[in-house]
Amino acid sequence: MTTDSMSARRRATTRDYIRIARLDHWIKNLFIMPGFFAAYVLTETETGTSPLVMRLLAAFLATSLVASSNYVINEWLDAKYDRFHPVKKLRPVVVAELRFPYVMAEYALLAILGLVLSLFISPLFFFMSLWLFVMGIVYNVKPLRTKDVPYLDALSESVNNMIRLLMGWFVVTNTSLPPCSLVLGYWMCGAFLMATKRFAEYRMINNPSQAGLYRKSFQLYTEPSLMVSSFCYALAAMFFIGIFLVKYRVELVFSIPFLIALFGNYISLAYQDDSAAQKPEKLYHEKGLMMLSIAFGIALVLGFCVKLPWLGIFVSNSLISIP
Repeated sequence: MTTDSMSARRRATTRDYIRIARLDHWIKNLFIMPGFFAAYVLTETETGTSPLVMRLLAAFLATSLVASSNYVINEWLDAKYDRFHPVKKLRPVVVAELRFPYVMAEYALLAILGLVLSLFISPLFFFMSLWLFVMGIVYNVKPLRTKDVPYLDALSESVNNMIRLLMGWFVVTNTSLPPCSLVLGYWMCGAFLMATKRFAEYRMINNPSQAGLYRKSFQLYTEPSLMVSSFCYALAAMFFIGIFLVKYRVELVFSIPFLIALFGNYISLAYQDDSAAQKPEKLYHEKGLMMLSIAFGIALVLGFCVKLPWLGIFVSNSLISIP
């Protein structure tokens, strides 16, 4: 920051240190739930229902603590860039004089609490938590700082969604891995969300020079390139998810129209000014998106619960004979 901007900052409060942990973003950690349900349906559970629920609650808390440690380091290292963003320029690290030792202490405390709690869930869950923590360093800290590299920024940030899927899976079982088609599909869904978020931000700033000062990768992005990347990630997601449902539960094919509608609805949000596409933690305010999500969830449940043998024609290797 410049000397003028630093001298204009106010004294930091305890609330400022709490805010940089972004507790309101904890809702994103519900992304562990698909992994949890997939493991519950596809594997034999190793514990009873009550212990499983307790492990799930502990897993959500552990994931949230590690994610908050990543948010803390993100806010601290992005302060000099966020001042060029119309909304993020009001973040605590930009407008208040937060002290580096206190920020680092908060960063370490959140990470340690999350990782220690992860040890009580399962060994593999702990390694996923550690991976999530390391991704915060890869994404934010130089010389790696993948958030500054076009395309790698969205792909590396969306790895966190894939990690959350694995965390949910390892709450249920530690004796098997989830299908790679499901893992890759979930990763690409996350990449779609991240690319669309960047498109919405770039469009909202509406000034390539200022956008490049806020996010270095924006110096090489354009609106068309961001939207094309978002479209490609959506196609990749549908490809891998299609492989998963054909191999494991063809009845899930009926959920695909709702997933396509979700992708379309999310893109339409990106074209709205100051939309929730820029703030995924606020997506629950979008009624249309939530209704589609509920419909998609119901279709998934029915797909796992109802067996339709005639759908075998879609996965059969034999040609259909004409009478």
